[in-house]
Amino acid sequence: MGELTPILSSADPGFLPEERRPPPSRVCTPVEFTPSDITQRAITRWKGIAADSVAVMRREPYEYRLHASCHLLIMAERAERDDGETLVDGLPKSTRRKLSGLLSFVPGGHRFSGWQRPRLLTRVTYFYIDPRGPLLDPELRFAETEFKPRLFFHDPALWAIASRLKSAHAADGTPGQQQYAEALSILLAHELLRLNGEATGSRSYLRGGLAARQRARVAAYIEENLAENVLLSRLAEVAQLSPFHFSRAFKESFGVPPLRYLASRRIARAKELLAGDATVTQVGLAVGFAETSSFTTAFRRHAGVTPTAFRRGLE
Repeated sequence: MGELTPILSSADPGFLPEERRPPPSRVCTPVEFTPSDITQRAITRWKGIAADSVAVMRREPYEYRLHASCHLLIMAERAERDDGETLVDGLPKSTRRKLSGLLSFVPGGHRFSGWQRPRLLTRVTYFYIDPRGPLLDPELRFAETEFKPRLFFHDPALWAIASRLKSAHAADGTPGQQQYAEALSILLAHELLRLNGEATGSRSYLRGGLAARQRARVAAYIEENLAENVLLSRLAEVAQLSPFHFSRAFKESFGVPPLRYLASRRIARAKELLAGDATVTQVGLAVGFAETSSFTTAFRRHAGVTPTAFRRGLE
């Protein structure tokens, strides 16, 4: 899980970018637990979304509550109770006891609360989603959509995306980590719209690829920033498109998704540098890898051999 980060508070504007932060009444604080010391938590923030990994540390009764403007997606990885109840505005009270492997969705503005006497030490991840997140295409009308609350349901596609998003922070120092999280955030929003019965197909797809000028600008930006943490949102800005439209148009033009193309260009540059006198560590840093081990893993994945073996082959 990595190092624990402080829990967001009402004084902390949280994960929303400076220019998109709402007034204080809209700030999304985490789910509150009573007693407050019964959990161990780690929060990872991206643009417009945060993942709150919660582990209950003692088998004793506890309460939880949230009333915020953000949407809340709950992934109950391990949860079973001897007694308790869960309440969400607009839904009947639930006293279901076996909750492991189930999702719940609480739209912004709805109250979420409950208590339970756990049979197992609960492990759950909360995703706090800004309805006006900067990565979301305005054509989706995500912020204007009236979502229905859902309590304890199965959805394999949504679970798979949430699981990947939760683990996206685990690869510290690996290029593409934040880009991958941004892409998953967009997919998560589309899955929530699908689940809510909103049609997103025809209006969400950009027909055709990037214009010649857009292709040239994006390709040049990537080549000039191979050592940097190039974000999907930044590439979309260069092309002057929304991240979702950009991803589809880029794949149409280049034949692969943006992040895969970026990875291939990093390895191509690394091969050029390995022909010189720089050490493997220096080459890794030059193409955006903070750790030699992560560079070696990525290079082997793309080239089939380690950087050292590749250089030996050149000799």
